[in-house]
Amino acid sequence: MKLRNLAAAAAGGLGVTALVNEALARRADPLDPPLAGDQGTYRWRGMDIAYTEGGDPEDPDLLLLHGVNAAGTSREFEAVFERFAENYHVIAPDLPGFGLSSRPPLLYSASLYESFLTDFAGDVTEDAVCVASSLTAAYAVRAAAETDISRLVLICPTAESMPGRKVWLRSLLRLPGIGTAAFNGIASERSIRYFSADHGYYDESKIPEEEVDYQWQSAHQPGARYAPASFISGFLDPEMDLGAELAELDIPVTLVWGREAEITPLADGRDLAEEADARLVVIDYARLLPHAEHPDQFLDAVEAELPLANPK
Repeated sequence: MKLRNLAAAAAGGLGVTALVNEALARRADPLDPPLAGDQGTYRWRGMDIAYTEGGDPEDPDLLLLHGVNAAGTSREFEAVFERFAENYHVIAPDLPGFGLSSRPPLLYSASLYESFLTDFAGDVTEDAVCVASSLTAAYAVRAAAETDISRLVLICPTAESMPGRKVWLRSLLRLPGIGTAAFNGIASERSIRYFSADHGYYDESKIPEEEVDYQWQSAHQPGARYAPASFISGFLDPEMDLGAELAELDIPVTLVWGREAEITPLADGRDLAEEADARLVVIDYARLLPHAEHPDQFLDAVEAELPLANPK
């Protein structure tokens, strides 16, 4: 009798979970373009990779690469996209598995993103300045060794986002039902707001409410959990010595750091700059997203070091 009751309770719990997941899926609207510009699609390995273009195609190319998290998209660069487009031909993709790009149920990996960036930069851009954020910066370093990127601007770069690889966690998050429910908790509005305040922004009042809503909408599109499942479980961290590989590149490198960054502290930035002989720009009262929180300071500091700039 007790076993029957337990089975009935479990079935009821799964039923409630399914109903909640379905309700959240219905609440999510079709995702709007992340940035104001011309929307394009790049076909890669059977996936449609969405990207936004801005500026004059005759101007030098500038590639914007968003960071990886539960709800990452190229909208991360909204505060700087249009100003960059005044002097550059700007291209900002949504990485595979994120935003408006295809989100198939792959076992996403660091090598997949390295290959994607190498192919995308080689096919879509020419001698581009590449601005990359957080973990994606490590993929950009690998891509720069394989294709014609003229300069790197890396924002709080890291090759180590999660401690170790957890197969069980990736498998759990990929499951229908319970995995979807677990990811819905990770990508709830409350969680998005918490992580933005705790890691991304120094001043919580500067977090745009529309950004929180866009991230929530993005994280509740079909297939949204597959790429973050690999990220959260540690499978998107590349096996590399970031400083050593940066030092081997024969292109200028600028590192941009929020002074109050905690996950990747400024001390790491100083060590990396010394090892790679890179310029280090520090932005006060900022954490992992200085380009979003202080766009004017970020742009002034970065544009001063871009010799390809062509002011109009």
